[in-house]
Amino acid sequence: MRHTGIIVLSLFLLAFPLSFDNPYYEQLGSLVLLAAISASAWNLIGGYAGQVSVGNAVFFGAGAYMPMLFYKLWQVSPLWGFPAGIVVSILIAVLIGIPTFRLSGHYFSMATIAVAELIRIVVGNWDFLGASLGLTGPAIGRDWADLVFRSSIPYYYMFLSVLAVLLGVTAWIERSRFGYYLRAIRAGERAARSLGVPVNRYKLYVFMLSAAFTSLAGSLYVVKFGFIDPSSGFGILVSVNMVIIAALGGAGRLFGPLLGAAILIPLQSETNTLFGGGGTGFTFILYGGIIMVIARFEPGGILEIWERMRDRRAARRAAATPTSGGEAAPGPKAVPEVRDPHRAD
Repeated sequence: MRHTGIIVLSLFLLAFPLSFDNPYYEQLGSLVLLAAISASAWNLIGGYAGQVSVGNAVFFGAGAYMPMLFYKLWQVSPLWGFPAGIVVSILIAVLIGIPTFRLSGHYFSMATIAVAELIRIVVGNWDFLGASLGLTGPAIGRDWADLVFRSSIPYYYMFLSVLAVLLGVTAWIERSRFGYYLRAIRAGERAARSLGVPVNRYKLYVFMLSAAFTSLAGSLYVVKFGFIDPSSGFGILVSVNMVIIAALGGAGRLFGPLLGAAILIPLQSETNTLFGGGGTGFTFILYGGIIMVIARFEPGGILEIWERMRDRRAARRAAATPTSGGEAAPGPKAVPEVRDPHRAD
């Protein structure tokens, strides 16, 4: 049944941009996939390992700046900056992870926020990286390697390919020893250590993997928009977007980030359209409300609600299924009470 759902979802995603003549929907579809990539990358460390990083924007920004920096310095295709951004992000993940994974709970989250904000301030005052003005890419594509297209459809299928690879890697992790270790770490680090799990090592491994894919999301973002500055690359809202999207759909679940992106990105687009410049402020209010609702009522996200409802329906059908004689399936037999003869009534 699950394989059928995956096939249907794949066919829908492949056909989506070809089903509309309106460029708005093509653009919206590409933004949903891009958000799903970054949220799925965060999901590796935050959802499966239970390490809530609120500083993944540092990897997104590194992946966004490197392609533009390569173009600025050597006038080469931004594609050359993709692997450089991944390498830089992995190095940053190692430098952050080794000291901060000694911390746990909200202390780790606070440390990642502090590092991301520090790097944003440094980049915003560094003339080599364009300071507060940022960096721009080629305005007109010199060849296909510049990845400058008028239509959003090429970007859509580019993002879809990357998302498919990321989901494939995540699905493999779910079924591997790596995934079992991550779930044990999320359930309880002390218990995982007592069972022989090398906790810090595997947290660092998944942090590096999350950094690599988050960097790739930043590189894809910058080739589509052709511009990056400290706020759009390293801003706190970049990290918050990843966390909220994954948590809304279902953190620690394969398709949770994709579901969250399919809900929040169109909603964000509509609020910006309705309220203009004030839509950004409304987005903060909306995200704050979503955080409170998820934390209070459903930490598992929408997919957990769906699975709970599905299990209840299955239980009701099983209880109502008639036996071979045509009668309803009997419930559990009542156990007669055993009375203590020495007890006074």
